[in-house]
Amino acid sequence: MFEGQPKGLFALALANTGERFGYYTMLAVFALFMRENFGMSADEAGDFYATFLAFVYFLPFIGGILADKFGYGKMVTIGIVVMFLGYLLLAAPLGAESTAYWAVVGALALISIGTGLFKGNLQVMVGNLYDDPKYANKRDAAFSLFYMAINIGALFAPTAAVEIMDYAQNVMGYSLADSYHFAFGVACASLILSIAIYYIFRGSFKHVEGGTKKVTNSAANEEELTPAETKARVVALCLVFAVVIFFWMAFHQNGLTLTYFANEFTAKSSTGVQSMLFSVWNLVAIIVIVYALFSLFQSKTQNGKIISGVVAAVAVAFLGYQYVNIDGAVDVNAPIFQQFNPFYVVALTPVSMAIFSSLAAKGKEPSAPRKIAYGMLVAAAGFVVMAVASMGLPTPNEQAVAGEAAMLVSPNWLISTYLVLTFGELLLSPMGISFVSKVAPPKLKGMMMGGWFVATALGNYLTKVGSAFWGDLSLVAVWCIFIVLCLLSALFMFIMMKRLEKVA
Repeated sequence: MFEGQPKGLFALALANTGERFGYYTMLAVFALFMRENFGMSADEAGDFYATFLAFVYFLPFIGGILADKFGYGKMVTIGIVVMFLGYLLLAAPLGAESTAYWAVVGALALISIGTGLFKGNLQVMVGNLYDDPKYANKRDAAFSLFYMAINIGALFAPTAAVEIMDYAQNVMGYSLADSYHFAFGVACASLILSIAIYYIFRGSFKHVEGGTKKVTNSAANEEELTPAETKARVVALCLVFAVVIFFWMAFHQNGLTLTYFANEFTAKSSTGVQSMLFSVWNLVAIIVIVYALFSLFQSKTQNGKIISGVVAAVAVAFLGYQYVNIDGAVDVNAPIFQQFNPFYVVALTPVSMAIFSSLAAKGKEPSAPRKIAYGMLVAAAGFVVMAVASMGLPTPNEQAVAGEAAMLVSPNWLISTYLVLTFGELLLSPMGISFVSKVAPPKLKGMMMGGWFVATALGNYLTKVGSAFWGDLSLVAVWCIFIVLCLLSALFMFIMMKRLEKVA
């Protein structure tokens, strides 16, 4: 799985893991902080949150344009520094007056700008590693690994935020409002780690940073495109971006209507084996088992096989110990379901890579555009699971006044939905990023990668459609909205497939 990849991939992936860990740690508690510290209503905090996310995903477009002119590495470095200043400002306990409010606004501006310079351009650099013919056939696998690294940071972020806040309150004696600043401080520390990794291992990817007149090996091999070829590529990418909007609109219901469902319609406790899934450390043990088993079968040395077997056995023993020591029911809070998506991404990445590697060996691996279309079909299936789970349930407004008569369903429905949606995500997101890095005209790589994030920003904004219908409309009808949108998007992709595969 990791063999044959350029060393620069792992350096860039680890640098991104540190940055994403900090970002998701901050994001896990940000809306709650705004309500606690400034007395905002849920709607006010939500609007603040949505606006921030829109800028975070739109500004990589501007960052990409700048990087195309001044160099990707330079923009990435500036981005890390600017983000750090933003998180540092958030970590400062300035109180709850107007000065503190505007400091938060300034901090979010810095984080948005820094992310815009960092996020897309780091991914362009990853793609540039595979412009070398030596690595060209490993591009999709590389972005799967890179995407997995992002989700490692996301997996631990909510737990880190909760634990550091709990420590600040219960051990150090700080109030709840003050404890949020410690979570923001974690983001500062993670960025220090990120930039350290970037510069320590810079030698492995410096040749793809751009911004110099020196001709690199990959640049020398780039074919000069005609205006017609450039137009065809840009049009193809724009078609993909249009589909991506609706995927993220549906997928990011995990932070909106799916979380509402978890809060209002899902059982509040769990027992037995199911309860083990709500501990991040048990999920980590499962991930270790998956990777150890892959290593066991792929290792070329006897010692490697032995080590892999021992690691897997230790992880299994840990889970066995956890099971034997289950003590009653555990509480199930709505936000905890957010850990399942990154868990599935990390655990299933080697599985998806093995499947596509096997298909590639037989000459049957689908093209990136076809994978994206399949991803939309799978996403539709995820909401079909929710529709089945919601049959016979009252509307959200009816549930709100039901009191003790409220109908609750098993957490397994949401756990299963996240599993299916993650399969769709693995087909679409890393493959889409790979497609952009491959197809984008050389002089427009930063801009086109930024276009991917603009599409993501629009999709994030349109998540409001789900909450707009959350009330008197039946749950099945709400989920059907996303089923239909995903199916129509998949149909559009298949109709345009010849044009997309022509430039792939």
